[in-house]
Amino acid sequence: MYVITGVDGKLGGKVAAEMLRIVPGSQLIFTSPCPEKIPAQEKDEWSQRGVQLRKADYSDPHSLRAAFQGGQRLFMLSAMTVGEVRQQQHRNAIDAARAVGIDHITYTSFLCAGLPETFQVVAVDHRVTEQYLQQSGLRWNTLRDNLYLENYLVAFAAIAFQDGLWRTSAGEGTASFVARDDCARVAVALLTGKGEADTGYDVTGGELISVHQICDMVAARSGVALTYSSMSDEELFAWYDALGVPRKATGDFSRSPYPWCSEDIVSNEAGVREGTMRTISDTVERLTGRKPLTAQDLLESAATSWPPAEREPDR
Repeated sequence: MYVITGVDGKLGGKVAAEMLRIVPGSQLIFTSPCPEKIPAQEKDEWSQRGVQLRKADYSDPHSLRAAFQGGQRLFMLSAMTVGEVRQQQHRNAIDAARAVGIDHITYTSFLCAGLPETFQVVAVDHRVTEQYLQQSGLRWNTLRDNLYLENYLVAFAAIAFQDGLWRTSAGEGTASFVARDDCARVAVALLTGKGEADTGYDVTGGELISVHQICDMVAARSGVALTYSSMSDEELFAWYDALGVPRKATGDFSRSPYPWCSEDIVSNEAGVREGTMRTISDTVERLTGRKPLTAQDLLESAATSWPPAEREPDR
């Protein structure tokens, strides 16, 4: 039995859909911290195909043990809250997996987690989790995903459309941003045993591209004039403060347009600027048989989320 966590999320949902394509539903357990929020039609379809849907809250060890019961291989999606809260949630999930007899965990980590030191706050949690997983006695694989292309083409683009300024501290740095679809396919490959056990895989795109280039692509495709505003880290922090984005993951997100704290965003943008995200791996093609998707490949899909461009009135 395969256990897939976070099926209500963007990456977890893609992993669930891909697993349903290749594995009978009777061999699948899907979990979510809030199953009641999943659309009834989707739940009915899963049920008809034999999928079991269970509640699994990383902050509730009892729910994790109940959700993972009967599983052999677990897809463990990383939690959202950056910092010690997330580290403890990940320990809870690994402990629960071990307690109920899970044999193997496929965990979504981060590209820089394997580096001995990094200033990107997100890497700390993943490094700690990888070490805990490696010491758990379970078999494991980690996907060290780069930053998602969709974050830039959709989420950051949405903010830029508000006033025409794409604010970032990434400067002219480049990175091998990766598509979620590619990460999902790699996750499924590892979950179904196609990788080498007890191995971490860097999961990247196949091209180096700058945030400036992405901004220009979005502007050209949308017809909306966007200005690339290169800022210092301190200036970007101040702008996010004004926008209502908390600096810490434990802050108040009630006014935030993002689910991420600004420490996470700004340190990742700095990572792009400083070149820590420039690794290009062959993982996607080697494990899935497909070349990585590019920003250009995702542009049309991303455009469906953008506001229509204002047109000059007919004269």
